[in-house]
Amino acid sequence: MNTPGAISQPERFVIIGGGTAGWLAALMLQDAVKRQMRNISITVVESSKIPTIGVGEGTTAVFRQMLKYFGLDEFAFLKETEATIKFGIRHKEWRKLGHSYDGPIDDPHLVLEPNGSAPQSYLDIFSVAAGRAVMDTHLFAYLLDRQKAPYARKADGTFVAMGPFHHAFHFDQALAGKWLRKNAKGIEMIDAQVIGARCNGETGDIEAVITDTGEIAGDFFVDCTGFRKSLISKELGGSWMSYRDTLPVNRAMPFWVDLKDGEEIPPYTLAWARDAGWLWSIPTQTRFGMGYVYSDEFLTPEKAQAEIENALGHAIEPRNDLRFDIGRQKEAWLNNCLSVGLSSSFLEPLEATSIHGSIVQLMVFSNFHMNRTSEDRQAYNTFAARQVDDFRDFINMHYVTERRDTPFWQAVASRFVGEPTKARLEHWHARMPEHADFTPLPGRFAHAEQQLYYPVLDGLGLLDRAVAQKHMDAHPQLRRKAKYAADYLTAEYRAAAPRALGHREFLQSL
Repeated sequence: MNTPGAISQPERFVIIGGGTAGWLAALMLQDAVKRQMRNISITVVESSKIPTIGVGEGTTAVFRQMLKYFGLDEFAFLKETEATIKFGIRHKEWRKLGHSYDGPIDDPHLVLEPNGSAPQSYLDIFSVAAGRAVMDTHLFAYLLDRQKAPYARKADGTFVAMGPFHHAFHFDQALAGKWLRKNAKGIEMIDAQVIGARCNGETGDIEAVITDTGEIAGDFFVDCTGFRKSLISKELGGSWMSYRDTLPVNRAMPFWVDLKDGEEIPPYTLAWARDAGWLWSIPTQTRFGMGYVYSDEFLTPEKAQAEIENALGHAIEPRNDLRFDIGRQKEAWLNNCLSVGLSSSFLEPLEATSIHGSIVQLMVFSNFHMNRTSEDRQAYNTFAARQVDDFRDFINMHYVTERRDTPFWQAVASRFVGEPTKARLEHWHARMPEHADFTPLPGRFAHAEQQLYYPVLDGLGLLDRAVAQKHMDAHPQLRRKAKYAADYLTAEYRAAAPRALGHREFLQSL
């Protein structure tokens, strides 16, 4: 108990595990503590003994927004982490063999509508009605296809942005975690390995974590221990909800492929549908982080490696072969422990939901639930569950394809299209997707909504042109607006893209 006039001791937040998730948590919680003038200390417990498998990581635009918010130098980040630019995802052979489509992450409606207006879909609907590709009105589609950077160079040698949109990044997550740690000022770091916890016998709350160097006491704990789930599962018995009935892959074989001298660096993630899953390719400045995400119901690890070597035309050296259970914690926040990152949920890395999800979860927690009441915990768990369930359904939509050429794809069509996906497609059979079809997150933070669904639905041939035409016919003034905007943006972006720096040229100039 504090004596009269004594300075109260700060509450102790202890983050277990560093890496990208742990240091993002430290930065974002520290910011909330300052903004809300709370008396809280933050400690990160990270072990130098635990190796990190850097297999390449992709982000969404929210990561760049986070860097900007904290005043962190984007160019320094690119240079020091060997990161590259990401404009979106190239989906190869998902719809059918020989077919590809791109999913750019910019939203052209943002340059057409006043700030603060409700998100729109009219450009997408017009494009479908006119028989044009949805991606044609996206600046990032042209930069992606031409392997350009998001900057051009002015006459004086300085950079000028090609547009107002936030791009994303690819990086080696081990290097990114170290960079975030270097830029996290005023946060205590303890190099130790957590081997257990001491919990209160009555409340079940964690009182201290037990490490290889002693105990570290705390009032609130954040579990960023990845697949180990050291606190949320091992100590508190958190229940895992599997998505195995909806998402068909359960293994990953990561490996590296070096960039060739002078080879252009693609500013996109490649997701290449294969015989029993799909191959990812994420470029850094020196190499491609690659991996085969597949189902061992249809393929052994040995055959998976042989398939990839045959597709790439050379041998690979797998860094691991991981078996995983896609899903999430039933409750991401138990007692006085919040799970963040892979300890909270794991989805196949098809749409870069991992880091994005962690950032948004930390934003919701730090903005709305820092009082940590039982009501806060319940509301947060409801939000976190819906966020990850929505991600699951968005990823599941990618599997509604025409492919039936292997037993895996036959099983996908017959067993792995989820009920939420079927319900959405039935709803969109008679009307076009719109923002009203999606429930916003608390704070209206970025989420998988219509602006991300449209390129996927269009690329997979799941949108009905006649339905889009009917929508436009019912709104002739909107149709005229959309046609003018689509024609203007398409011409503008086609003319502008060649003026951008090449991706490799830009990165080497930093």
